[in-house]
Amino acid sequence: MRSLIFGNCLNQLKQEQLRRCIYGCAKGVSIARERRNFSTSTKKQQKILITGSLGQLGFGIAKELRRKYGDENIVMSDVVKAPSDISNSGPFLYADILDYKNLQSIVVNYNIDTIVHLSALLSAIGEHNVSEALKINIYGFHNIIELCRRYGLKLFCPSTIGAFGPDSPRNPTPDLTIQRPRTIYGVSKVHMELMGEYYHHRYGLDFRSLRYPGVISAFTQPGGGTTDYAVDIFHCALKTGKFECNLTENTRLPMMYIDDVIKATANMIDTPEEELKIRTYNISAMSFTPKEISEEVKKIMPEFEISYDVDSVRQKIAESWPQVFDDQNARKDWGWQHDFDLTKMCKEMFRLLGPGYGKDI
Repeated sequence: MRSLIFGNCLNQLKQEQLRRCIYGCAKGVSIARERRNFSTSTKKQQKILITGSLGQLGFGIAKELRRKYGDENIVMSDVVKAPSDISNSGPFLYADILDYKNLQSIVVNYNIDTIVHLSALLSAIGEHNVSEALKINIYGFHNIIELCRRYGLKLFCPSTIGAFGPDSPRNPTPDLTIQRPRTIYGVSKVHMELMGEYYHHRYGLDFRSLRYPGVISAFTQPGGGTTDYAVDIFHCALKTGKFECNLTENTRLPMMYIDDVIKATANMIDTPEEELKIRTYNISAMSFTPKEISEEVKKIMPEFEISYDVDSVRQKIAESWPQVFDDQNARKDWGWQHDFDLTKMCKEMFRLLGPGYGKDI
């Protein structure tokens, strides 16, 4: 009899512990959702951490966000030392995305409520160092998204044209379609997109992403990406008047000037969550071939010459990517509009780069 009573009590205790555990987990998710809804539906000041902020996009995005929210509210971070002009412009911290506790201390100590996760190894570099790409692009992202789930943070993480593959429709490429990329960079970005969507539906995480086309900027050197020829062409034109392209002349890819990328990113971060119909959007501005951009360069520098020495790795990657992005959902859902077309972008690149080569164009 005593054993029966004890057994019943023990079962009741286990059920109560289970009930509390379930309640606690649900409450934790609820708190994260409440914090997310509060931070995105009110005008409260955001406190944003940017990882990988010394890459091609980081400082430009930080500058725009600091203009909107104040220098002290945008915390830049990376694993290398920042130049003095960046370290003096606002908060800058060492942050290794593979070190969860390091990230956790930053989130807690700086009261972070949004993470802009830019750390990644790009396409061509990743193919030459797959193990490093796995660590940074996948394991690092796992740390970031789990941190955001735990503390109820908003997470923006860019995706890429590289998230598509040879089986994807290429002209145009819609938001939702078959992807199946053939590079570790692309695979890691599809993984990121799907994990973000899963965490959104499972835990209520405010995850959002943009698929960037090739990014063209005068402020950073080419970084090993397949589309970086469209940056290098301006440096070579100003330096020697000649450029050797590593893609064939008719390889068409979607591109965007960095000012438009920064504008789209800032707008996406600010968009009320209820206006987002999907978690990952294509964005686009222009689409061109090496031949077309070289013809535009010749309008400004008639003596310019282009030749071709095709890199088989980069060419194979480019041929698996979209030729034209369909970004109608971004334009419809949250009002995306680009400012720079090919002609305007070329003029701006020469204007900004020319003085550095002793030329006023």
